[in-house]
Amino acid sequence: MGTLRVSGGKARIETVALPDGFFLLDAARPTAYFVRPAAHVYMDAMQSSPLTRLFVPVDPDDPCRQWLAMAQLSAPVDLATWHCRHDGQQAIAGRDTELYRIAGASGQSFTGWIDRARGFPVQIETADGTVISADHIRDEPQPAQSFDIPAGLRKFDPQALIRRIQQSDVWVEPPAAQ
Repeated sequence: MGTLRVSGGKARIETVALPDGFFLLDAARPTAYFVRPAAHVYMDAMQSSPLTRLFVPVDPDDPCRQWLAMAQLSAPVDLATWHCRHDGQQAIAGRDTELYRIAGASGQSFTGWIDRARGFPVQIETADGTVISADHIRDEPQPAQSFDIPAGLRKFDPQALIRRIQQSDVWVEPPAAQ
């Protein structure tokens, strides 16, 4: 399905579903970008992919903080309904993991298994029962530049695009409310 690289509090996610780009996450800041090198742009990931709020580097003793911060990047989070709780330990692929259950808005709930030694979820099960696992894990150094936005890219601003369209001859003002 793709490649996931992690170093410190940063992650890079490449998926076959989005072959023209990749996601860069920084859990410490927190930020999530979708980078499209061929188009020379990057943009806030927002709701581009649920992976940016699920597969993030976390503190194994308090992953809820990072998961909440990344969820807030993609959409407003109702803190009255968002809950994260530790639910024990479980072995996944021969590794001891910490099991956490996250309850949120519709479609936002998931279960995460965190590899304590790596500080990263090695498996996620979404509310609809989809299981996403990190397989073929190799512990090896990652080039620091893999987690940086390549030089020369500009940030895509969707609001600027909308303003340009509004000034063009294709824009039609919506009818005034009565």
